[in-house]
Amino acid sequence: MESSAVENSDNINNNGSSFQSQTSTCMQKFRLYETRSNFYMIGRDKSRTYWRVLKIDRLDPSELNILEDSTTYTESECSELLRRIHEGNISTGGLKFITTCYGIVGFIKFLGPYYMLLITKRRQIGAICGHNVYAVSKSEMILLPNSTVNSSLTDSENENRYKKLLCTVDLAKDFYFSYSYHVMRSLQKNLCNNEPGQVLYETMFVWNEFLTRGIRNHLQNTLWTVALVYGFFKQATLSVSGRDFKLTLIARRSRHYAGTRYLKRGVNEKGRVANDVETEQIVFEDVPDGLPTQITSIVQNRGSIPLFWSQETSRLNIKPDIMLSKKDQNYEATRLHFENLVKRYGNPIIILNLIKTQERKPRESILRQEFANAIDFINKDLSEENRLRFLHWDLHKHSRSKATDVLLLLGKVAAYALTLTGFFYRRVTLRPEECMAWPSSENIDVGDMLPPKYRNNVNEDAYRLEGNYSGHDNVANGNHSVKPPTFQRGVLRTNCIDCLDRTNVAQYAYGLAALGHQLHALGIKDTPKIDLNDPLADDLMGFYERMGDTLAHQYGGSAAHNKIFSQRRGQWRAATQSQEFFRTLQRYYSNAYMDAEKQDAINVFLGHFQPQPGKPALWELGSDQHYRGRNGETIVDEDGRSLFKRSFSDGNILSQSGLHMSATNDKQEKFTNSTLSDQSQGGSNGLSESSPQISTCESDISYSRYTPSMPRRQLFGDVLRDRCLETDQIFFSEHGDGFKCSNFVDLDWLSSSGNSCEDEPFERSSVLTSSSVAGLSSENIVNGILGETTPSTSEYGSSMKNSNVPDEFPDSFVQWVNYEQMLWH
Repeated sequence: MESSAVENSDNINNNGSSFQSQTSTCMQKFRLYETRSNFYMIGRDKSRTYWRVLKIDRLDPSELNILEDSTTYTESECSELLRRIHEGNISTGGLKFITTCYGIVGFIKFLGPYYMLLITKRRQIGAICGHNVYAVSKSEMILLPNSTVNSSLTDSENENRYKKLLCTVDLAKDFYFSYSYHVMRSLQKNLCNNEPGQVLYETMFVWNEFLTRGIRNHLQNTLWTVALVYGFFKQATLSVSGRDFKLTLIARRSRHYAGTRYLKRGVNEKGRVANDVETEQIVFEDVPDGLPTQITSIVQNRGSIPLFWSQETSRLNIKPDIMLSKKDQNYEATRLHFENLVKRYGNPIIILNLIKTQERKPRESILRQEFANAIDFINKDLSEENRLRFLHWDLHKHSRSKATDVLLLLGKVAAYALTLTGFFYRRVTLRPEECMAWPSSENIDVGDMLPPKYRNNVNEDAYRLEGNYSGHDNVANGNHSVKPPTFQRGVLRTNCIDCLDRTNVAQYAYGLAALGHQLHALGIKDTPKIDLNDPLADDLMGFYERMGDTLAHQYGGSAAHNKIFSQRRGQWRAATQSQEFFRTLQRYYSNAYMDAEKQDAINVFLGHFQPQPGKPALWELGSDQHYRGRNGETIVDEDGRSLFKRSFSDGNILSQSGLHMSATNDKQEKFTNSTLSDQSQGGSNGLSESSPQISTCESDISYSRYTPSMPRRQLFGDVLRDRCLETDQIFFSEHGDGFKCSNFVDLDWLSSSGNSCEDEPFERSSVLTSSSVAGLSSENIVNGILGETTPSTSEYGSSMKNSNVPDEFPDSFVQWVNYEQMLWH
């Protein structure tokens, strides 16, 4: 037994740690020790001036018992404490050092005892506002109970299988964290609204929320854990005319409705969509701590088409049919999804839909029609200024021309979208990392950081994209004049079928348009324009190409199809075709043979399935069986959705017919004009970024604002109509040719300028500023769809259909799929 002196020194006061302690310091390095009865974790800050002790019980295999010493120690006092613990346990082996670690990922229980997940190696991948960001290099799972109290289930076959399943979630791949910067939130949210750590763990981008729930509930703080974000993070120093700046590209993947390509499609009943990823582009000049600097960011979003649809995984069909459910005829789930986007980003919500408009055999075009119907249905209940803006633009058809033309046209759409949403800009002073205080503003009144709905006498021009930035107004040159902060209000949401390949091209175009404005705001460029031939455009393309590959691996099982990027770089056409073909095969193999286990691992990691002794194992459940909790109850995630092993848009997929989600008068009354309007006008509290009680910065600045619209003119000219009628490959929907293509951008203008998109969007936006509010009504849109001149192929350029694929593949092929090694014949 441990000595009484040690017991006294370890007298834990759970109230001793509070959120206040986190605002002054953070611990970044830990050492784990063990005795026969306890684990002791010693944590310290970066400067080695702040030491804390955590005790974890090892005698009760079924419960998680954690106590935190409320005392703050010096290094010498902590060493003395460890010496006393060792002396008090000499009879049972004393105190033994186990490992150095850099944070607790969480605790998990399968059928037997608890396990602790630790980060044992890390690497720095960047810094934001003076706060370091790290990637996980190595993690370790440690059994909590000692060998004398291990249950018989510890080494059971199913227990070991669950452990192996969890370990397939590779924390060293695409997970990142920061001790002092909230990487799960955008820069604008961090600088506008500093939430406590407990609240932040419950947001949609923290993947170990379930794993850390136990220790956070015990301690009521997050000092010992790290919040893991899954996605992509890349930072590099670039230069323009001798001026260096930091470019950071961040992708945050939502943990809601998370999974793999064919096993997670569409939307669930609570409005969460598959492959929901927030992308943020941050630009700033790097200056020493304590000096003022300017920083800017832009956020965009991608996510699956918010309808109930699915594709069955098939080993015989590389391009499975798309099945659309008709159960939600009032588009309630779709409406909830867009309500959530408004809560997160404010208005306007701009939808860029890149799927095919017509095909010989209707596949994507079925969703395109239904999505257009859903948007039109929802917009009928919204006020003019709060209506969803949309553009349906068939990227596949347009990409058959030169890649440059596609990027130019997308650049025009991006430039105009920026005039509607704006971007975030603010002047800050960097603070030392361990302070955990957000960068302070320089000479900016606190009221300027509040949404205009809380301010009086606001100069609206200061918050428009077309702000008058001076190329010489910057800190680096010693000019400390201050520009007012600007805010992003609204978001561009891009989708294709998978939200991987075509979507990534469009997001690059938006990022390039935004980068010009960001550099202009910082005073680095004299104009807010970057030509596609500028070396900076190539640098940014490398960022987005790498991000696209990473996100595609996570969701689709292969790198992204980067045909347009490859053509832009002048890559040999045969090499591009070969690369695309092998990526198609790799994605097919992963989807058909590996995704089921990958989905199971994600569900265990996120807590969607919790094993129980005497209940069916995860791998024994059928696709229509509910996950069950420890007491036999149906597991429901925080969205209130019952969880299935393999959920195709929540498992109720019917082709063109089936159950309808009835809409009562009460439900219809719920979705009034204010539902998708700004936060100040009310809205559903159940779809905030985290939980209903949690407010976010974006919600606070989601106010009604004036937004320009395109002139009320025909979207299709006679020339385009004639070109459409030249082909006999047109698929006509049940509504004939009555598709609306956009209420947001003028397609005559978009398609008429050829390669001259550099000046026109900005000149046009200044004219549009004085135009009337809101989008075009349906009467102002000419009916019609463009035909395709070639038969439809898959998204990846493959024409393989119903090919007989053997169940077994050579080891060399499997190795290539798993590790991207060279495939030898």
